Amino acid sequence: MNWNHSLSQTEYLFIAAFLLLYGYYFFRTFRVAHLLGAKAWATIPKFFLRTGYLTLLLIALLGPSFGVVEKELVSEGKDIYIAVDLSKSMDAPDLPPTRLEKVKFELKHLVEALPGNRFGLLIFSTQAFVHAPLTTDQGALALFIQSLNTRLVPESGTNFCSAVELALQKQLAETSDLNQTKVLVLLTDGEDFGECDPALAGQLRRYGITPFVVGVGTENGSTIPTSKGNLRDADGDVVHTRLNRSYLRQFVQDTRGSYLELTSSSGDLMPLVSAIQNLENRVIDQRKLEVTTNKYYYFLIGALVLIAIDILITVRTFKL
Repeated sequence: MNWNHSLSQTEYLFIAAFLLLYGYYFFRTFRVAHLLGAKAWATIPKFFLRTGYLTLLLIALLGPSFGVVEKELVSEGKDIYIAVDLSKSMDAPDLPPTRLEKVKFELKHLVEALPGNRFGLLIFSTQAFVHAPLTTDQGALALFIQSLNTRLVPESGTNFCSAVELALQKQLAETSDLNQTKVLVLLTDGEDFGECDPALAGQLRRYGITPFVVGVGTENGSTIPTSKGNLRDADGDVVHTRLNRSYLRQFVQDTRGSYLELTSSSGDLMPLVSAIQNLENRVIDQRKLEVTTNKYYYFLIGALVLIAIDILITVRTFKL
């Protein structure tokens, strides 16, 4: 038997008070009976009766749990991988304070607005990496999002398709159900210098992975500040970065995905939240648990029966 609670100081004081008061009651009763030349043994059954239902009430209060019940827990939602561009262009301040800081701020709200789903976090520049595996722990995911910066990746270029390929690989490896609702959210400025496998778009459609691409930045763009001044290319010219929406729109057209933009400091990802919510939920976790149940009511019923007997049955205290 397991107990949900333990005896506290209050219960111990109550038990002590019961015993002391009943002890005083016995002393007075037997003393008076002795003076009258009578017997007071009839008080003993009542003492045991009242001790019995006090004990049962205390047991019920402690919450006794016994007996095993098997319960099936089913969690429904979606598997959502978020891929964030960490190339140097994401440090551009055309979305104040920077593109990346704006993305981090909005991603926290996105995760909070979609409880009950599993999220994974990918980062990419010229290569893609898993920053956080699929999890339902929103607190842990928030810490991973907060830690994002462009220094996490070894190179400053951008290969947009490496993130898509890694997301496809992880989505297929981490679920045995091909019908499970799988979502890919990519946040990038679209300045891509990699080459996509022509079969990639077909694989996304085949395995039912819904891509949502978020263009980050402005059409006018800006320079990229560094600790040594504005970023320069190999020829010594100042790099000017702009949102490449034409490339991103072509990608979502090929994959039958959706495209939206973060192009101002007041923009947000609520349209993305609505679009993901409209997708069908599927089972993302299913398990059976054996649990014990609180059976306090058995002892409470027993106590009430004894209380009723105590009220209905009277005894003569003194027998002359």
